[in-house]
Amino acid sequence: MALTPGEPAGIGPDLCLQLVQQAHAAELVAVCDPALLEARAATLQLPFRYRLLDPAAEPCSTAAGELCVLPVPLQAPAACGQPDPANARYLLETLDRAIEGCRSGVFAGLVTGPLNKAVINEAGIPFTGHTEYLAAATRSSDVVMLLAAPGLRVALATTHVPLSRVSGLITTDRLERVLRILHAGLRNDFGIARPRISVCSLNPHAGEGGHLGREEIDTIIPTLQTLRAQGMDLNGPVPADTVFTPRHLAETDAVLAMYHDQGLPVLKHMGFGRAVNITLGLPIIRTSVDHGTAFDLAGTGKANVGSLQAALETAIEIALQRSVS
Repeated sequence: MALTPGEPAGIGPDLCLQLVQQAHAAELVAVCDPALLEARAATLQLPFRYRLLDPAAEPCSTAAGELCVLPVPLQAPAACGQPDPANARYLLETLDRAIEGCRSGVFAGLVTGPLNKAVINEAGIPFTGHTEYLAAATRSSDVVMLLAAPGLRVALATTHVPLSRVSGLITTDRLERVLRILHAGLRNDFGIARPRISVCSLNPHAGEGGHLGREEIDTIIPTLQTLRAQGMDLNGPVPADTVFTPRHLAETDAVLAMYHDQGLPVLKHMGFGRAVNITLGLPIIRTSVDHGTAFDLAGTGKANVGSLQAALETAIEIALQRSVS
């Protein structure tokens, strides 16, 4: 399993080192600069040994404190809490090398640590997020961001866009594509034979019969009716202030939110530090943490490894599920 630590000045390297302090279930390969991990291990006073990846050699160790590394050199020194745009190309190269390994079959999947979008943009490189970058790199026309925590899965109809653009992006075509990918992902990656999906309304009170907006009447309801006729089990549109109540969640396998901050605050409230970001619709398995780079915690030993551990476990579970599907 490939593991990209992400932003070198953030907590990603810390989390990778914490993750391997216990024996792990998968053969992990960190795609990064090994000197970065060595320096951070020294800062954190954690035992750490590595060897360079050789696919023709013995399998990578799964023992505590040991890790294989696919080396990618930093472009500038990395200091805890001090991001440097000079390392933007390094960050993207780690992703490119990991994606290449997944597509060639060297890796079973990819687990990504946190990036800082602003640092990459400050280097003059347009970048809106892991999800969009992975979609472009794998030539995947349609992908869906799904976050999963104990007791709740939330997918997004739109991702990293200004709120002012959301209404215009809620089209019949987009909703159909997103719901088909979500439905297939729940079946193929989570083994749910007949997924139950609750779809949020865009407007308060589901538009209140058109008085608070017509997106439900003109787009969301007709789209759901079409897909129900094709066999999907869809509930909605349901107001967001209703769909996340225990009664509704007990009857659903995933919630589709219309925009980023409609669904993710609830999920992170329920499971922050244990949630996993999963990209559906890619030709490769990709999971990630549910948090950012936390520059203030880098090198302090106070970062919580829970989400990275959950991301790794989820990637392994998906790989096993796909192998028997």
